[in-house]
Amino acid sequence: MEEKKNIILSVKDLVVKFKVRDRVLTAIRNISLDFEEGKVVAIVGESGSGKSVFTKTFTGMLETNGEVTQGEIWFEGENLMTFKKDEEWMKIRGKKIATVFQDPMTSLNPVRTIGYQISEVIIKHQGKSKEEAKQEAIKLMERVGIYDAERRYDEYPFMYSGGMRQRIVIAIALACRPKILICDEPTTALDVTIQAQIIHLIKELSQEYGFTTIYITHDLGVVANVADVVAVMYAGQIIEYGTVEEVFYDPRHPYTWGLLSSLPQLGEKGHELFAIPGTPPSLFEEIKGDAFAPRSEYAMRIDFEEEPPIFKVSDTHYAKTWLLDPRAPKVEKPVTIQNLHEKMVAITAKGGIYGERE
Repeated sequence: MEEKKNIILSVKDLVVKFKVRDRVLTAIRNISLDFEEGKVVAIVGESGSGKSVFTKTFTGMLETNGEVTQGEIWFEGENLMTFKKDEEWMKIRGKKIATVFQDPMTSLNPVRTIGYQISEVIIKHQGKSKEEAKQEAIKLMERVGIYDAERRYDEYPFMYSGGMRQRIVIAIALACRPKILICDEPTTALDVTIQAQIIHLIKELSQEYGFTTIYITHDLGVVANVADVVAVMYAGQIIEYGTVEEVFYDPRHPYTWGLLSSLPQLGEKGHELFAIPGTPPSLFEEIKGDAFAPRSEYAMRIDFEEEPPIFKVSDTHYAKTWLLDPRAPKVEKPVTIQNLHEKMVAITAKGGIYGERE
């Protein structure tokens, strides 16, 4: 992909493998991707596509049976893949690249007060005194929307609702003053109303603090509202990349067409909601051709024989599909996502897709 200005993180030819009993699973297959400073990048795909594994490599948090077998990850002039010791990763993990996970309860210590857990991070990463850290923690609690923060500073996680716990996890991440914030499906365990609030909060904070946000999700409704750019993942590869407008209104890969067609908001009364047929391929086996070909009604013979290159649609838009080859037959996008801009405007006007995109 073309070089961009102000690249804060650059991934080159990344391959990640896991040993599972006596077999090897290739979870990430030759990904290259640049993250631009201050942008919100959404990584989208079905469960098992490799989204979380990909971003865990940025903080050295792969499971013990996982290994980066090829590639480089450049951050602040260093190739993070040269790190061998946990002490090296501790300079990055949390401090410069922080993560907000799906379930806030697993991120919080149930026997420590909320205030202690935030203050501890501030003391460690900002070098403040205990009293200074407490005041900073209370400010952060207020900033992420915790009402009566001074009193609630001494409460425990079980006394908070799921949405409030997620706000605290975000406050802890911000206490590190990271340059990159990874949000790994941070709203999955929450109800729709609370999801909207957390999404809006993350969007506000990224603009206010200026950090780069990497937002992992399977929900394209979230993407429409928060992202600047979108990377669509399938079977351990990025198969489409572009601005949020390009991916929503001019998608080029059949898998992206399927994801967009599956949006519940596009369903029509009396008609079944679209679902992509079949299942993703086994990553224990070597994949020949286009990994999505067996599930695609648009697949050609070459899709089963040869892996497609990444075709350039514009300076900011790329897709990995043989349909973009000049020799390929011209095909129409599914009817469901034709004139998608008008449909999305109508949905947003009714308060759908988690509120209006600014």
